[in-house]
Amino acid sequence: MSSTAIALQQTVQFGPALRILAGTATTGAMLVLFRPLLTGILRAAVLVVRPRLSKEQRLAKAKLRDVRLLEKMIAASSGPSHAAELRAIAARA
Repeated sequence: MSSTAIALQQTVQFGPALRILAGTATTGAMLVLFRPLLTGILRAAVLVVRPRLSKEQRLAKAKLRDVRLLEKMIAASSGPSHAAELRAIAARA
């Protein structure tokens, strides 16, 4: 057998492996190239599924969370003076 025939036979054996490697490299390059576009599409999809709360809704939610935390602190306080102090702090805020 000639050296050319042997080289061709070995190339044919490496063909599928090279094709998989080239496909993986191409896919990776496309992901790197189009990453900003894909990130934007993903963010838009998330906003469609779960819209962002308005500023008023976020402030109301934060205030409710603070009130619940204050109530929990008052319930855990050791005496009426601590509860009065906590209420005074809450009134200032």
